[in-house]
Amino acid sequence: MSIENKEQEENPKISKRKQYRLAKQDERKLKQVKIDESTITSEKVLPKKRYYRQRAHSNPFSDHKLEYPTSPSEMDWSNLYPNVSDKQVTIADIGCGYGGLTVTLAERFPEKLILGMEIRVQVTEYVEERIKALRESNAESGKFQNCSVIRANSMKFLPNFFKRGQLEKMFFCFPDPHFKQRKHKARIITTTLLSEYAYVLRPDGILYTITDVFDLHEWMKQHLDAHPLFERLTKEEEESDECVDIMTNATEEGKKVSRNNGSKFIACYRRIENPQL
Repeated sequence: MSIENKEQEENPKISKRKQYRLAKQDERKLKQVKIDESTITSEKVLPKKRYYRQRAHSNPFSDHKLEYPTSPSEMDWSNLYPNVSDKQVTIADIGCGYGGLTVTLAERFPEKLILGMEIRVQVTEYVEERIKALRESNAESGKFQNCSVIRANSMKFLPNFFKRGQLEKMFFCFPDPHFKQRKHKARIITTTLLSEYAYVLRPDGILYTITDVFDLHEWMKQHLDAHPLFERLTKEEEESDECVDIMTNATEEGKKVSRNNGSKFIACYRRIENPQL
C-alpha cells in the first residue's frame, strides 16, 4: 500500500479531490514500473537519465576513493574495450557528463578508441549503461565497441592513465565554471594542468574547449595563450574541424544551451613541439 493510500485510510475526511489525485499518482507509478521493466528486458532501450541525476558540482580536491593505475603500463583496458584488439586510447572526453559527445565521436571515428572520463558516480553509471545498450543494439555492426567510460579525477590522475604523447584529441566541454574567485583553483584549465595535458597530448594534437560562460571562456583562452606548448587554431581551422561541430551540437549541455538560445564560446589549441634547448 502506498503512503498516500495509507494516509487516505487513516483520514476518512480526506476530500474527494485529493482522493482522485492520490489514485492518479498510484496509476502513474504503476505505469512507470511497467516502463522500467520493459527497459530492463529490452536491449534496445537506453537507460533513463532521470534515474542517474546528480548535482553538477563535485569537489576535485576531495578523496573520492577512486581506483587508478600507478602508471599507464599498469592499466588494464580489456574490461572497457573487450572486443577491440588495439587498446590504445587516443581521444579523451574530459568530464564527459552523460556521454553525448563520447558516443557521437565513437560513431564518427570508428577506427579510434574514445574514453569518457567523469568524476560523478551516478553519471558515470549512466554512461556505462548507455554504452552497453548501444553495443547490444548494434551487435551485428559492431558499432560503439570503440568507446567506454571510466570514473576518474582528471585533475589528479590523468598521467596515471595515459603515457607521454598518447592522445591526439582532448575535449573540455562546458566545464564547471566555479564562479567564485576562491574556487578558480578548481577550474579544469590552469597553468599547471595545461602542462599535464601537454604531456599526454602528442605534437599537433588538439585541445578543444567550449563553454556558455564568457568569463570562463576568457579565462581558458588567457591560460592557453600564455602556455608555451599551445597555440590557437585559426578561425578557418576551427570552422573546418568536424570535431568542433560535433562538440557544439552533440553534448547534452550544448543542446540545453541551444534550447535556451544561449551562446557557445569555442577555443581550440594545437599542441606544438617542445622547444629545442
